[in-house]
Amino acid sequence: MSRLKDQAAKLGANAILLEGLGSRYVGSVGSSYGTASYGHGYAYGSGIGISTAINSETGKALAIYVQSDPIYTPGYIPPGAIPEGSHH
Repeated sequence: MSRLKDQAAKLGANAILLEGLGSRYVGSVGSSYGTASYGHGYAYGSGIGISTAINSETGKALAIYVQSDPIYTPGYIPPGAIPEGSHH
């Protein structure tokens, strides 16, 4: 999430609209061990293995710039609120 915000800020955005989060499979890592023995008329083998998936977090967002609204600025007086000729 912070990477999405950083990338949006580099574009001049001050907000993001999150469109989705998830993860994707990027590969796996594993290890195994095996042994075998044989003799006259027989063979024996055994082994063990382990594997785990590697996932990557993904996200999709739209970088936006939200302009501040002067109506919510303290001390804001909208145009035409003071009649012309008044002295304030």
